[in-house]
Amino acid sequence: MTTTITKSFHVDHSVDETWANLTDPYKVVVCVPGASLTSQVDENNYKGEVELKVGPVKSKYDGLVTFLERDAAAKKMVLKGMGTDVKGKGGAEMNMTGQLTEKDGGTDVNVTMDINITGMLAQFGSRLINDVSNQVIDQFVNNFKNQLAGQEVNSTLSA
Repeated sequence: MTTTITKSFHVDHSVDETWANLTDPYKVVVCVPGASLTSQVDENNYKGEVELKVGPVKSKYDGLVTFLERDAAAKKMVLKGMGTDVKGKGGAEMNMTGQLTEKDGGTDVNVTMDINITGMLAQFGSRLINDVSNQVIDQFVNNFKNQLAGQEVNSTLSA
């Protein structure tokens, strides 16, 4: 099952500050509900895990996130994430492009994700996967805004 998710949001922080946070895996991972880093392979590759709940099914994935591009001048990043269900019942792959633009003293963040899910979660179809993905993304955005403002971040999955 393949789906594309596009999300745009605005933060009241400079493009440089926003860029620094979004491209630092140790800062951004705490904003992603249910995610954690387990090790750094090199400057562009990070191992981690993520736990998701879709309908009645809770899945945990071990994965690898790779920065394919981090263009600080253009404020554009490209990531690839690949994960395998720890129970061996499927996998997930994500390609994400993010672009930051300075606007009104803050930053517009535009993200497009192409997600491919196989196994048990894929059986729920793109509508439910999109709903859960949007909930996770919305929680990420709130966490990210709180982090930039120096406030507490809730990384517990509430979707």
